[in-house]
Amino acid sequence: MRWSKRDGAGERRLGGWLLSILFLASAFLVTGAPPEKQISIYSKAANYSLPVIEHGQDYVGLFEILEPLGTVRIKSEGSKWKLRYNDVDSEFTNDKKQAKVKGREIDLPANFVLEEGRGLVPLASLSTLLPRFLGGPVTFHENSRRLFVGDVAVHFTAQISKDAAGSGLVMNFTVPVNPSISTEPGKLRMVFNHEALVAPGSQTLTFDSATIPSAGYTEDNGAAKIEVTGTVPLFASFSNDGKTITISAPSPATGQAPAVQAPAAPSLPATPAETTPPAAAGARRYFAVLDASHGGQERGAALSDQLSEKDVTLALARRLRQELGGRGLTTLLIRDGDFTLTPDQRANLANSAHPAIYICLHATSQGSGIRLYTAMVPAVAQGRGPFLDWDTAQSPFLSLSQVAATNISAEFGRRQLPVRVLIASLRPLNNIIAPAVGVEVAPPAEGVSSLTLPAYQDLVAVSIAAGIVDVRDKLEAGR
Repeated sequence: MRWSKRDGAGERRLGGWLLSILFLASAFLVTGAPPEKQISIYSKAANYSLPVIEHGQDYVGLFEILEPLGTVRIKSEGSKWKLRYNDVDSEFTNDKKQAKVKGREIDLPANFVLEEGRGLVPLASLSTLLPRFLGGPVTFHENSRRLFVGDVAVHFTAQISKDAAGSGLVMNFTVPVNPSISTEPGKLRMVFNHEALVAPGSQTLTFDSATIPSAGYTEDNGAAKIEVTGTVPLFASFSNDGKTITISAPSPATGQAPAVQAPAAPSLPATPAETTPPAAAGARRYFAVLDASHGGQERGAALSDQLSEKDVTLALARRLRQELGGRGLTTLLIRDGDFTLTPDQRANLANSAHPAIYICLHATSQGSGIRLYTAMVPAVAQGRGPFLDWDTAQSPFLSLSQVAATNISAEFGRRQLPVRVLIASLRPLNNIIAPAVGVEVAPPAEGVSSLTLPAYQDLVAVSIAAGIVDVRDKLEAGR
């Protein structure tokens, strides 16, 4: 039997199919059901999570662990299962503890399981098994099922900071982070599903603060958690491009949350009820915010067997950032990697940057040319005090959004790209407190693979950038 080849640039049907089915199954778990067991793997190549399979003890697919990290080939011969990772050969036998890696025997803590072509190894074997494949150190937090490949740990500091606006807990991280955040009386909880966060010197931190006396760090089921204890309701805001999170009490003047709040975790109402109007937004740090749609476990449209929408939108966002930077415009990417964000998280990150324009990018295999979208804003809801209704926050900027879309459309027309300007309920356009345009890119006549061609991406990026620059003064004045 021939080797079945899998690599990052080639065919991933087995791994992709299996993971898609498992993640879809987990999405339909009923509320209140225990969470599915998972293991999280952190590496310089990718951060990802996999389901844990129970066979008397916890197992995981070896192919699925190694596939994102390099070239993997597998073949089965009866009870024998062979895997080649890059240039490392290995052989396993169903219901046996003995295996071979690079010609050397290794004893597993439990039997290898061959299940419908999948090779399952016990979790307890990963600390000794994986270094033989990867050729470097692996750290496995077995109790919490978090595996670190090489030096990828994310560290943080936490200290109370006092200024004229009051006091708060300032947490600085070594890389941008994007936790899920939920609150309950006396607690604010942050769950880090995609970051290789590790514990500080002490897992319990105490502070000299009457409002925020302590915080605790824990790990469980492939995630890290920070729980902040407060004597008053607490809110979180992001700054420093996602590297800083400030936990603070409501403003004494208004009794309300700070202007930019992190969205609630999925278990709580996910849509913030209100947002601050532009007058209270503060100074702008970026001219443009680019939002590559989808990411992480959310692949977006399957443009082909090998091509996902999330990959095309990220490539386009990076190319557009380069084009805008060349024209002297500062630009922030909402995501510059493969991780999951909710629409509310995207809107909050965009609003915290106070841009002159927000652009979200989508891709499709249907039709051809470009579709430009502005928000379909519902009837304006009643605001409360200095706050606007979250779902109509785009209202004051809608006319400028349409001006920008019209101008971008004209630039596509000049380059002979078919284009339509539409109005749609496309999240999170309604929640953006700046001019906001959605851009959906379809392939040219050559086919869907053309979406990845540098020449086509350059044409799209140049057209959008030219359209924005032409109305730059209007966008600046509108802020």
